[in-house]
Amino acid sequence: MSTLPSPTSTSSRSTSFPFPSIYSFPPFFTRQPNSQTWTSQLSLWNSLILAYCRYNRIWRIDLNTAIEWDLFNNRDINRSLKLETSKEVLDSMVKKGDAEWVSGSGSHVSKNTSAIIYWRRPEEWANIIADWIDSTGQKNTILTLYEIAEGDLSLSQDFRGIDPTILRKALDVLIRRGQAQIMKSADGEEAGVKFFGSQ
Repeated sequence: MSTLPSPTSTSSRSTSFPFPSIYSFPPFFTRQPNSQTWTSQLSLWNSLILAYCRYNRIWRIDLNTAIEWDLFNNRDINRSLKLETSKEVLDSMVKKGDAEWVSGSGSHVSKNTSAIIYWRRPEEWANIIADWIDSTGQKNTILTLYEIAEGDLSLSQDFRGIDPTILRKALDVLIRRGQAQIMKSADGEEAGVKFFGSQ
């Protein structure tokens, strides 16, 4: 196989996620030996993973369990991506800044099996949170991380249930911009975040 077709159309499956046509192409699930084809294949997998995670609001992928998801396992054509290949795909995403490996703890944790997926980058989340602060009148208000991610005001927001690591990275962006400040209690523990709105 020399080239992979472009994922232009969707196929209907039991899941509501609209998989692209490439998903039904058996060689897509096998690492291609030609370097140019493999580069194209990596790009297609990158796009598919980002779209799938965004659609399903998935913040992290643990390959030990995700390898069984329909994302990596097309039962209609009896094809699945091998664990080693899926690691290479995520490695490529990490290099592009679309993912970040999560360090595990303990001897039973395999290196590079769990990753945060940036279907939006921390800078984008920072912009969304800043807009939310402005639109809900939260300037000069101190909010806990729980209130930001799970509070009543975040119910309709795209960042509802955001992964704590991604949230913290987004807040770090706002802090660097002078739009937020971490507030600490008397004993030095983080008490919340004070927002100053858009600059």
